[in-house]
Amino acid sequence: MNNAARLVLRKRKRDHVTHLLMTLHWLPIKARITYKIATLCYCSFQDSASSYLSSLLKPHVPTRNLRSADAGHLVVPRIKLNAFGKRAFIYTAPSIWNSLPMSVRLSTSLLSFTSSLKTHLFRQNFNS
Repeated sequence: MNNAARLVLRKRKRDHVTHLLMTLHWLPIKARITYKIATLCYCSFQDSASSYLSSLLKPHVPTRNLRSADAGHLVVPRIKLNAFGKRAFIYTAPSIWNSLPMSVRLSTSLLSFTSSLKTHLFRQNFNS
């Protein structure tokens, strides 16, 4: 992706790539993965994802009456294998979803969700 940014903007091999990614408004690889997983979570709540993925995500229901009950959090299961367990969708998706701001999670449409999610991730990664 870094080389593609240099190619698109016709820069030299030694030029720093962070500014180029910001110019193209491209997210780094880890942020792109977060974007895809968060979009799958949103689609599963809107019933546009597969039933298999929807069945993996369980809403968090507190046992007591809490102010955070309406926050839309998901249950993050405990993982026994630290090596690869944290890479599984069943663990990663709720972790990413719970880390999103409330304004992003409460979007009314897929278009507004993806737009606000990309803005959030861009600010998070490029501190702008």
